[in-house]
Amino acid sequence: MTRLSTTLRGLVTTFAALLAVTAVPATAQAKPGPRAPEDFVALRSVSPTIIQEMRYTTPHNFVGERIDGYRQPLCILSRPAAEALHRAQTRLLRQGYSLKVYDCYRPQRAVDHFVRWAEDLDDQRMKAEFYPEIDKTRLFADGYIAGKSGHSRGSTVDLTLVRLPAKPTRPYHPGQPLVPCFAPQDERFPDNSVDMGTGYDCFDTRSHTLDPRIQGPQRANRLLLKNTLEDVGLVNLPEEWWHFTYKPEPYPDTYFDFPVSAKSLAGRR
Repeated sequence: MTRLSTTLRGLVTTFAALLAVTAVPATAQAKPGPRAPEDFVALRSVSPTIIQEMRYTTPHNFVGERIDGYRQPLCILSRPAAEALHRAQTRLLRQGYSLKVYDCYRPQRAVDHFVRWAEDLDDQRMKAEFYPEIDKTRLFADGYIAGKSGHSRGSTVDLTLVRLPAKPTRPYHPGQPLVPCFAPQDERFPDNSVDMGTGYDCFDTRSHTLDPRIQGPQRANRLLLKNTLEDVGLVNLPEEWWHFTYKPEPYPDTYFDFPVSAKSLAGRR
C-alpha cells in the first residue's frame, strides 16, 4: 500500500468517526414529556382560596408511598371544572366554609401504580386505616380499583369541606399507628375537614354518599358538599362522598398521562 493510499484511508476513517460522534446528540436528545391540553389549568390560578392537600404526593394514602406521576402537590383540572369549583367556593365562603381538594387530574401512570399495588397481595401496610374490613383480593371486583379512572380525563376531583378559619393538619409519619378510616373523627387520623363520617379514600360502604348509617351532622355535611357542587355542574359518584365530575366533560373519552407538575402546563399558571 502506498503512503498516499494509507493517508487517504486514514482521512476516511477519521471523517467517519466524526460523523458518528456528531450524530449521537441528535439521536440521544431527551424528548419533551407530554403536556396538558391548552384548556387545562392550575386550580390556584382560578380559585386561589381553595385549600389543597394533595394526598398522592405524600405517603399518607392507601398505597403508603408517593404515587407515580405526582411530581408536585398541584391540582390541575380542565378550565370548566376549575371555574365550577370557583363558583362553589364563592358560595361556601359566605357560609364560613372552604373547599379542600385531595386529588384532581390523575395521570394514567398513577392508575397503573394503583393496579400494581392491588395485585401485590402481600403489601398490606395501609390496610388498618384505608380498607380494614375489605379483603385485598376483592378490590377489583368491588370496584375500589380499576385500570382506568375518570380523574385521568381531567374534570374529576376529590374534595371535602373545611370550616373556617382552617386549622393546621399535622403531617403523617410512615410507620405510625393506623386507625380505621370509619372510626369516630376524634380517633382517626386528624384532618381539618368537617366530619363526613369517614376519612378520604375509605374503602368501605360507609363512604357511599347516602349510606343510611351516616346521619346527623355527618349527613348534613355530605349533603352541603353534594348540593353545592351539583348546583354548579359537578356530579357526585354515589359510592364516594368526596368524588365529583364536571359535566359535560371536555374530554369524555381521553385518558391523559402527563405528569402532575407545573411544567405540564407549558408556562401557564
